[in-house]
Amino acid sequence: MTAERLTAIYHIRDDAGRIDARAAGIAVEQSVEMPVAAITDRGVLDDIVGKVESVRDLGGGVFEARIGLSVATTGLEAGQMLNMLFGNSSMHPDIVLADAEFPESVLDAFGGPRHGIEGLRKMAGAGNRALTCSALKPQGLPPEGLAKIAAQMAQGGLDFIKDDHGIADQHYSPFAERVPRIAEAVAATGSGTVYLPSLSGHLEQMRAQIAVARAAGLKGALIAPMIAGVSTFQALVRENPDMAFMGHPALTGPGYIAPPFLFGKLFRLLGADAVVFANHGGRFGYTPQTCRDLSQAALASWGGLKAAVPVPAGGMTLARVPEMLQFYGPDVMLLIGGDLLSAGPRMAREAARFQDAVVKAA
Repeated sequence: MTAERLTAIYHIRDDAGRIDARAAGIAVEQSVEMPVAAITDRGVLDDIVGKVESVRDLGGGVFEARIGLSVATTGLEAGQMLNMLFGNSSMHPDIVLADAEFPESVLDAFGGPRHGIEGLRKMAGAGNRALTCSALKPQGLPPEGLAKIAAQMAQGGLDFIKDDHGIADQHYSPFAERVPRIAEAVAATGSGTVYLPSLSGHLEQMRAQIAVARAAGLKGALIAPMIAGVSTFQALVRENPDMAFMGHPALTGPGYIAPPFLFGKLFRLLGADAVVFANHGGRFGYTPQTCRDLSQAALASWGGLKAAVPVPAGGMTLARVPEMLQFYGPDVMLLIGGDLLSAGPRMAREAARFQDAVVKAA
């Protein structure tokens, strides 16, 4: 019986005369990581060693190599799967993990978002329109300071408010004190705004933080999968299927894993209901095409997995709302942070203007 395989797709910058050997080398590196001639076990040779499926010239000195890797080597565990996809090859600056194709067994094992875009819309009472979000900043404020800002944002009727990913469990704003206070301030506005606190620390600390969030009546959380570790993220999603998770892009640069695959497929596969990424024209360097591809990957029909909502961010402004809605359509969550925070005493009014612009465009 032939072992089940997934297909990893790499973009390799090299000369045409060397590309076949490079592809064969990656197939070995990402599977057995030793001379194949030294392997005598027939089962390992047939079922475990990576197989080059095809090599294609993409032009400009870049080649696509499709390599079949044994699903069994992943253990159907997030960290090991990422290791098998790109662990050693990530150390080569001329190799990009561009994509991967997974059999149904992998999709079923991980399960994808538990809520997805439709679940988040229902959570916010948003119908079929685009969603709105802002971020609590700056870190360094005490709980009452952040709660005051959250209340102003919620008064404007935003769908979601998330902690900035830099807000953790610092001494000046401990998670166990900060999160209930912010949750209470948001709930007191009667807006229906959903607050997502930022998880940090090791797995047991995050479990305890989720317990605090639950006790405060919260329905989800922000997590940076590449900081927390994809295995930790996988565990939290499995343990908390009723909680929604927004994936943050910290530590996802500089592009050795293609953003459409990383955010639109991998984060989604592991259970991110929403994926934050750097929108074009902001503080970071993604192109419009990368953003479009990422968004489409997050929303695409994929083996029964729920769609994750794309969340373009990174220096977005109220002035760009019409343009972003035209670019992404209604299946998006717009995240504007600094532009609202800069409004100071007018924050609630500016948040309402943001919300109204999105609602009226529906």
